[in-house]
Parts: sequence; C-alpha cells; structure tokens
Amino acid sequence: MLILAATPIGNLKDASLRLIEMLEAAEVIAAEDTRVTVKLLRGLGILNRPRLLPLHEHNEREKAAELVELAREGDLLLLSDAGMPTVSDPGYLLVSAAIQAGVDVTVLPGPSAVVTALALSGLPTDRFSFEGFLPRKHGDRVSTFRMLVREPRTMVFFESPNRLADSLTDLASVFGADRRVVVVRELTKLFEEAKRGTAAELAEWAAGGVRGEICLVVAGAEALAIDIGTGIAQVLELVSDGRRLKDAASDIAEATGLSKRDLYEGALAARRP
Repeated sequence: MLILAATPIGNLKDASLRLIEMLEAAEVIAAEDTRVTVKLLRGLGILNRPRLLPLHEHNEREKAAELVELAREGDLLLLSDAGMPTVSDPGYLLVSAAIQAGVDVTVLPGPSAVVTALALSGLPTDRFSFEGFLPRKHGDRVSTFRMLVREPRTMVFFESPNRLADSLTDLASVFGADRRVVVVRELTKLFEEAKRGTAAELAEWAAGGVRGEICLVVAGAEALAIDIGTGIAQVLELVSDGRRLKDAASDIAEATGLSKRDLYEGALAARRP
C-alpha cells in the first residue's frame, strides 16, 4: 500500500512511535528531498537504509505510475520535508493515481504546520480555511485577497519571510488596516514566536525584517448587518457619483456579501420611471 507519513515540522521529538517503527522497517521511501530524509533518519537514530526515490513538484506527474506499481507490490512510504505530504507539498497526484489504480492508501498522522499555527493563533478555530502559499506578485496577491475579503472563516496562509511585509501591506489595503492577524514563525523550534496585532501593525513590524518559516493566520470577515434594500441604496449612491451600474453593484457585493445580481437588478428597477 501507499503510506503517507507526517514528519516533524521542526522538533525531532515530535516524531511519532509509528513513524519511527515505519522508518525502521521501510524498504522503499518516496521523498520530497532525499537529502532531508537522510538527515531525518540520522537524527532519529534509524539504522535502516531504505531505497530512497525522489518525488517532488517537477517529477511527480511522470513518476506517479511507476511509484503506484511499487506500492502495489509492497509498502511504499511517502514523506515530505516536513509535515503531512500533499498539504502544499508533493503527493496529491500520487495519491490520486494510487486510488484510481485500486492501490490501498493510508496515513500515519502527525505534525502539521497548518493546524498548529491555527491553534496557537488565538483566533476562532471552529471553522477555518487553508489557502496555501500566497502568490509572489503584488497584483496576484491583491486578487487573491479580494476573492477572500468576505470569507467568514479564519484563514491560514504560508508565506516567505522575504515577502511577508509586502503581503501584510496588501492584506491591510484589501481587508482593512484593523483586520486581526497573527504571524506565527519557527513552529516547534527554539525561537518559535506568535506575533499578534492588526494587519497594519504587523505590516509595520515586518518591514524591519523577519526570519524563519512563516504561517499567516487571518481572522475571518465579520458578518455585516445590511439588507438588500440598503445595499441597493449604496449602489445607487455610487452610480450618482459617476460609477457604472455594473461596477457599483460589483463593489457593493464584494463589500457586503450580498448578491451582485440582486443588487444590479434591484438598482436597475429602482431607476426605472
């Protein structure tokens, strides 16, 4: 079968007994970076030296069929560099191919930066979304934030420390300067830190430079107590200021969560004599 195994995200002592047992017995391991896996084996005192096969974003599609057949013949252990395979790491295509081929898939649960950052953040945890890595380019980031501006759930992102200040600035411009944000860095490591504040405050803080692996946890949008009638009135106000009706309806829909179609048709009907 194919076995997805979560590995420590920083502290080797977080390795589970099941992971250690599996590493000691494994004959074949598909690894995101074989050099990282070798360090993991050494760090955990594993004497076993399994066959290591690279599986990363550049070769997963072409290697999936070959690895599925290995998993059909015997156990194939899948590791990412840290955390759970397939979660912003290679593995999804392999898992999908294995399922389609009728090969059993199972998981050894363990550390995950996503849920660890969420729990540490102090923001609501009853409902959340994981949005992966933020886009590198300013325009793409802004577009991403605009799509999420009315998302009510807590959101978790991954980000590079080199782009954190720019991303927080973009977040503040779209979500509002007062949106609650937590920057979590170096999870489970010696210099673990959770920096809490508003988007504007953390953008200013990050401008001084931040190091380490970053998780960005953002509070969801608060529900707006606004009815369709009020929304239509706001659309008409924008139209009176020179905005096109279609654009005004889109702006108010984005800001309030109301239906763009209902706003457009309601404003159109209100303008008829």
